[in-house]
Order: sequence, then structure tokens, then C-alpha cells
Amino acid sequence: MQIKKITLYAVLAALTSAVSLLVIIPIPGTNGIITPCDAGIAITGLLLGPTAGLFVGAISGGFIDLLAGYPQWILFSLLIHGIQGFVFGYFFQQKKILKSLGLVLGVIIMVVGYALTTGLLYGLGAAIASIPSNLFQSTFGALIAIPITTMLKKATWKRLKFDH
Repeated sequence: MQIKKITLYAVLAALTSAVSLLVIIPIPGTNGIITPCDAGIAITGLLLGPTAGLFVGAISGGFIDLLAGYPQWILFSLLIHGIQGFVFGYFFQQKKILKSLGLVLGVIIMVVGYALTTGLLYGLGAAIASIPSNLFQSTFGALIAIPITTMLKKATWKRLKFDH
């Protein structure tokens, strides 16, 4: 069963990375990018729990930066998106209100994490400038994760039985 889990997590990380690399919006003022990676991370966390969210968040966050030509962000993305995915997943079996809280916390972790990192790399002005685009990316990802997760659970997800 462990091999099935690891394989599924790897496929979801690759899928999140691939979709994110198809939609890259550069943000010149912060030397960063906007991608739909948060959606893949949130969907994984909400469907499979904190370990899957951590894995997919960290791996896809790092791969996207590496393959998109932003190597200065790789370590930070591994940490920020990994923690974000863990938080998304931590609330995956909770009641609806706690799932929403988990999504909000995941968004805050991403926005604050990248603002601090941007400040470290490029200064306070760039850190402040990074907040709107990161807030948009993460909020959009969390919001579209909700209906997609609901549809996946109804359609086929019950066929996959994993211990979380």
C-alpha cells in the first residue's frame, strides 16, 4: 500500500507542476510568478490529508521554480508550499467550517511566507508589492479546490482506499 501512496503523491506533484508550468504569469516587480499551483496543493491536501499535501506542495513548488527559471526561490517554495499543503491537509477530515479555516490558514502561510522571503531577497518594497499577487494566487487556488474536491469525491475518489 505504501508504494501506491507514494506513486499517487508523485503523480499529483507532477500534474500540479505541469499545469502550473502551462500558466505562468511573471511579476517583474517582485521577480516572482503567479501559477495555479495552490489549487493542486489544496486539492491534494483536502483529498488525501497532511502528508500528501506536504509532499505535493514541497515537490511541485520546488519543481515549478526550477523548471520556470526561478532557482532563487526553490528552497523557499519547498518550505512554504510544503507547510501550506500540510495545513490544507490537516483539516481535510474536519467539518466544513474547519476545512474553510484550514484553507484560510494555508493562504495566510503562503502570502506571509513569500512576503518575508521577497523582503529577504529583494527588500521591503518588493515584499509589500508581492502581497496582492500572492494573495490572488493562493485564494484563487483554495477557492477552486473546493468544488473540484467535491466533484472528485463524488465521482471516483471512493474507489481509492488509503489509510491517512
